[in-house]
Amino acid sequence: MYSVLCQILYPQNPVQWKNILQGEYHCINWIKSVNISAVIPMLRKKVADAAEKAIREAEIKLPVDFIRAFEKTMARETREIAKSEYSNIVENIRQAEKLGLPLCQDTGLHIFYVTIPPEVPFTEDIFLGIRDGVERATESIPLRPNAVDPLTRHNTGNNLGIETPSIHVSPGKKFTITAMPKGGGSENMSRMAMFLPSEAGKIKEFVAETMLISGGRPCPPVVLGVGIGGTFDSVTAFAKEALLEPVDEMTGYEQEICDAVNNLGIGPMGLGGDTTCIAVKVKKGHCHTASLPVAVNVQCWACRRATVEVEL
Repeated sequence: MYSVLCQILYPQNPVQWKNILQGEYHCINWIKSVNISAVIPMLRKKVADAAEKAIREAEIKLPVDFIRAFEKTMARETREIAKSEYSNIVENIRQAEKLGLPLCQDTGLHIFYVTIPPEVPFTEDIFLGIRDGVERATESIPLRPNAVDPLTRHNTGNNLGIETPSIHVSPGKKFTITAMPKGGGSENMSRMAMFLPSEAGKIKEFVAETMLISGGRPCPPVVLGVGIGGTFDSVTAFAKEALLEPVDEMTGYEQEICDAVNNLGIGPMGLGGDTTCIAVKVKKGHCHTASLPVAVNVQCWACRRATVEVEL
């Protein structure tokens, strides 16, 4: 941590901070004498830069693993109307990258997953920097203002608000920011239920039923994040976090659920087809002996996420 702080405060004078680090005792005394507020503004700006970059990448270009899975899904489709819809989606993806514009007019509500290594100070400026990045991205990309008060429906105009954006922090080896813009159409179709412990066999049916109710409203083909276990609140977090996993491979259990959804015949954009679901990803956690929470987080075909490392 001390070496990072020294480098931040003396980025153009490596001799000075190297001399400081010749002995831990000297470094500690130096750190105590430094006004820590000199570090925080720089940290906030670097976090803002990374957050803005992650949002831009997520909004404009889909992950490589998703493209691989999407191509496999298209290859399995046999119905002409479904193939036509896939052609439209492919052109949409191509034009977004070519023009540097968002993949969808619904640029989502913003969710972030942050990993912080031990040497990085965990301060409020990490959260403030991410908020700065969202506000900047709203203007620079640009993004549709989507954050509104739940009751008055007042729009803040900058995608910021109470508890928005949602920021999740965990320890890691690198200082990274993952942006996951989440559109309203697919989010509205998500579901959660508390099953009995003896009803584990009903999970596949529950996921398929979720898509049957959804129909074409979440803009299929979809990716489904399924949370199993935990508590009432944590299972929905599991479901969303499952969407961070690579979608170009599935376990046998995930494939089984995916097949059940595809058997519904909803198809791309709800117009019918062999393929409704690109992938199912499951994340589970231990739960109470009397409980079996299950959640399904529905993600439209624009499975947006991007990770950027913060440069200190």
